[in-house]
Amino acid sequence: MADEPLVLGIETSCDETGVGVVRGTTLLADAVASSVDTHARFGGVVPEIASRAHLESMVPTIERALKEAGISARDLDGIAVTAGPGLAGALLVGVSAAKAYAYALNKPLYGVNHLASHICVDQLEHGPLPEPTMALLVSGGHSSLLLAPDITSDVRPLGATIDDAAGEAFDKIARVLHLGFPGGPVIDRLAKEGDPKAIAFPRGLSGSRDPAYDFSFSGLKTSVARWIEAKRAAGEDVPVRDVAASFQEAVVDVLTRKAVRACKDEGVDHLMIGGGVAANTRLRALAQERCERAGIRLRVPRPGLCTDNGAMVAALGAEMVARNRPASGWELSADSSLPVTEPHVPGAHSHTHDHDHVHEISKDNLYS
Repeated sequence: MADEPLVLGIETSCDETGVGVVRGTTLLADAVASSVDTHARFGGVVPEIASRAHLESMVPTIERALKEAGISARDLDGIAVTAGPGLAGALLVGVSAAKAYAYALNKPLYGVNHLASHICVDQLEHGPLPEPTMALLVSGGHSSLLLAPDITSDVRPLGATIDDAAGEAFDKIARVLHLGFPGGPVIDRLAKEGDPKAIAFPRGLSGSRDPAYDFSFSGLKTSVARWIEAKRAAGEDVPVRDVAASFQEAVVDVLTRKAVRACKDEGVDHLMIGGGVAANTRLRALAQERCERAGIRLRVPRPGLCTDNGAMVAALGAEMVARNRPASGWELSADSSLPVTEPHVPGAHSHTHDHDHVHEISKDNLYS
């Protein structure tokens, strides 16, 4: 174990300041500082507030992670950081901090992809990923089906949401039901007391002529909102638990059905589910049921590793070190629209896509 790479990972793509320490595929520390309670007052994440919270939390969270892991920063073999996708200002705080620590400690720096990290985190719980790995990623910003022959260099998108992501739909329906933010956990809780068959909400993009692996939750969101509005307009009580259960069932039905189909079509005998919505109890249960029926092995990390965290970034960083991937250059930039096809960012000059980089700083002017 002592020969395995010891890596610190920094995650700041949204509202969680996550710092993890991983040795190989063993989790040593997972420290998180969340600003979600602050954003709840506004019904969603406010980018400027998130960035400020990352600035305030960064150093204490890194120190907490190092203490929890029982190591010194000088023991590290590398520092990994989420370079994108995510909120531009939030990403910039993490990338800048990672550069500073890497420079001060003379350690290699690895800019990694947020979505690929969500896949790689499963190694910390269930061991090395199969190759290829079929992954269903579901979060507030992403609903994607991905095939990863090599998590450090080859991630292929099979399908994605064409409008609202699953987590985004949960938040919006929770808002219509006056349940607060974030919406996922409260809808999950209320749905357990409701009837998932009470209301026949639509399943987006599930027709025979629709794209096999793409997702759409905007129509479902609108249908649920109009159903609730009609009840209120008629002066009737809204059966919140039944609405929550029926809405949730419509989402997880489509997610699991398409994921299992992708496994069958690609000849892959396992499915990994990651992202914040992977903590949803009904999604986990239905996925398990359908995977067992199809002879597919299901891998889902524990809920704490599904939401954004530094451990997932450290896990991918450790894999980069183990596979001798090149470190990122000091030109590494925060890229809010970094495509999932780039799990590893060697440096800004290595990019071949046309996305605008929100920030680029040279080693000279950053540390002068």
